Amino acid sequence: MEAQYPGIATQAVMLTMGVMIAMLAAYYTRLIRVTQGFMTGVMAATGGIFLVYMTTMVLGFFGVSVPYIHGNGLIGIGFSLVVVGIAAMNLVLDFHMIEEGARSRAPKYMEWYSAFALMVTLVWLYLEILRLLAKLNSRR
Repeated sequence: MEAQYPGIATQAVMLTMGVMIAMLAAYYTRLIRVTQGFMTGVMAATGGIFLVYMTTMVLGFFGVSVPYIHGNGLIGIGFSLVVVGIAAMNLVLDFHMIEEGARSRAPKYMEWYSAFALMVTLVWLYLEILRLLAKLNSRR
């Protein structure tokens, strides 16, 4: 994508770091509180996104393309914005897991588990922001 839209990768990295810092600040100041309902909602939304992506991939094997959500129209851009929002909410769940693990003196291996979860979420957020920027740039 960098070859097609010069500077897009740097923009995506900067936006990803900005979102992470903003979500960490919101979590740290308790603007966003992690309740059981919040966790359930974020997990359900994440599962829904997973199902949409898996269905799209399986249908792609048979030559069927899913219209709108992967295009650069308003629906596609809106879908990407929702996915970026859900990925950002997953950062809050990662921060909560890290904080709860430290508070409860979780075993040492949980540090790696938590760091891996945070890194996976950051990579997912980066890819979704990159996809959103590509959709926006292709409309020019």
